[in-house]
Amino acid sequence: MTETSSVSSASQLGGADLFDLDIIKKYDKAGPRYTSYPTAPMFHTGIGADDYTATLKRVAGDDAPLSLYIHIPFCNTICYYCGCNKIVTKQYDRAAPYLDLLLKEIDHVADTLGDCKRPVTQLHFGGGTPTFMNNDQMRTIMNRLRERFHFVAKDVGEFSIEIDPRECDQDTVRVLQEIGLNRMSMGVQDFDPVVQKAVNRIQSKEETLRVLNEARRHGFESMNIDLMYGLPHQSVATFDATLDTIIEFSPDRIALFNYAHLPHMFMPQRRIDEDALPSPQEKLNILEHSINKLLDAGYVFIGMDHFAKPDDELTIAQREGKLYRNFQGYSTQADCDLIGLGVTSIGYVGGGFFQNEKEMDAYTANIDKGEFPVFRGYQLSDEDHLRRQVIMRLMCDFSLEFKPFEQEFGIDFKEHFADGLQDLHEMVSDGLVDLRPDGLTVLPAGRLLIRNVAMVFDEYLQKKKEGTSFSKVI
Repeated sequence: MTETSSVSSASQLGGADLFDLDIIKKYDKAGPRYTSYPTAPMFHTGIGADDYTATLKRVAGDDAPLSLYIHIPFCNTICYYCGCNKIVTKQYDRAAPYLDLLLKEIDHVADTLGDCKRPVTQLHFGGGTPTFMNNDQMRTIMNRLRERFHFVAKDVGEFSIEIDPRECDQDTVRVLQEIGLNRMSMGVQDFDPVVQKAVNRIQSKEETLRVLNEARRHGFESMNIDLMYGLPHQSVATFDATLDTIIEFSPDRIALFNYAHLPHMFMPQRRIDEDALPSPQEKLNILEHSINKLLDAGYVFIGMDHFAKPDDELTIAQREGKLYRNFQGYSTQADCDLIGLGVTSIGYVGGGFFQNEKEMDAYTANIDKGEFPVFRGYQLSDEDHLRRQVIMRLMCDFSLEFKPFEQEFGIDFKEHFADGLQDLHEMVSDGLVDLRPDGLTVLPAGRLLIRNVAMVFDEYLQKKKEGTSFSKVI
């Protein structure tokens, strides 16, 4: 990285002087990550398979591109910090019947869409551990997807997979590249052996670097590494060593997630020794140190907990005002219709959310009956679409101009959002937001708290006046 890019990056958050721990503590309350709006707690069982069928038929002739999400729920070991929907098993033969179910669901979606020519510009395999499927099974899934959908060229689309380096042998990366994937995200969390033992994720630097290098050798265009702060036994000193290693690895993107300790919601977290968790002050110190170190290394702060190199597509998209946000986080793709495939997956199609059954037995029963396994969802109102766009642009751009929303939605922005703008006044006083007659800008000190800014425009959260079902923002 050049000295110029490093200085420019550091200025994004104002440097250490504007990292005010008292302000962080003041606003560190529970709130959504806004990978969707309205958020998942608003989904209800009044939306089902018939609604999904009708929606797919209605949007089949649209021109907008499609995004596909495939959920592979299996993991062979359990990481105690994990809050994902997964099935922990060492029985790899369970992948075969699940593959059959996925293929049936893929065919059902494609048949319902009919002669649909909409291009697939984005694909994401998530989990669980997607490579719980063996190489031949991954080939089978991709072959079926390509038979039933129209994929854009590999150098145009964003086709990604989440990887556990411990579940990725020497042939896996080559096969993933052969079937058309071009982006990879790897979980690390922390390289410190004491921390790894405490969360039951033993993963060496060597095996992580091996997969990273293999991916680069096989032409993967973008590599992301996930880190997590707030885990047991972490300190500024121990996490600094992990950061040194990651910066040396030089991934294109880094996600620095906050560990949300919610043992009442996620049973595996009950195995974590609460007394070993860093104090709130130390956790904030780790965050401050990490951010400054990544910025000094030349990474650009994209938003919330994501960083990217200056020449990465995410950085370019944000600079051009084309960044987008969906269930996979920040994306360069436009507002596609997202089709979710697999147990517990969520789609966004035709202005509505549709979620598949969370339990394998219920998912299986629906697929075997030839029915969509949708058990809940949400249909957005005109007001929801307005607020979704406002929150989206805030999360991606850190600013809003009122006039475009007034022209598109036929509103007076300041009148329509009078209550929300009033709620911003305290953030204005605290130096987090600049509020103007024609728009607002999130100031450097407020960028870490972008979720708080977005929350004032969340109609449902404002009605509840609470965020107890969400993790804390910091």
